[in-house]
Amino acid sequence: MLIQSAFTAAGICLFAGAHAFAAGDIPATGDTYIISRDDGRTFRGSHRIYTRASDGLVEVQYCGRSYWVRYATVAWTQLEVEQQYVVRVEYNRGKGWRPICNNPDKQVTLHGLGVSEDARVVMQNDGVATDKINRFAAISESFSPSAGEDTTKSFHGN
Repeated sequence: MLIQSAFTAAGICLFAGAHAFAAGDIPATGDTYIISRDDGRTFRGSHRIYTRASDGLVEVQYCGRSYWVRYATVAWTQLEVEQQYVVRVEYNRGKGWRPICNNPDKQVTLHGLGVSEDARVVMQNDGVATDKINRFAAISESFSPSAGEDTTKSFHGN
């Protein structure tokens, strides 16, 4: 029994190593991913895509169906295709993956989403860069008088 458990554990580790999914997601039946494969067969990587809106996701369409994805997912897709890997939208049916949409890179691009940043930068930032506001500048500005406001007015000045 102990030997069987050791073989089972080793099999799980081998499976996990060969099929590492993005952000530690373990795919469940019904999940949809964009999956990259070399020559269309050997798994390279994946990004989960969603069927519902959520914070940090943008709505896109693959093969006429709406999904919600991270900008980094679109960037990753573009980079995988640049390296000549096959990228498809695939559905986990519980007993294997079913391709449901080919060429997602031609259907959704960063440029099409209004993002002018390089895909590598989007991947590095895990999304589009946002203007960072200096916290102290924002606090200082909140105490500054508004345009046209008389700075001599004060509760104590009356």
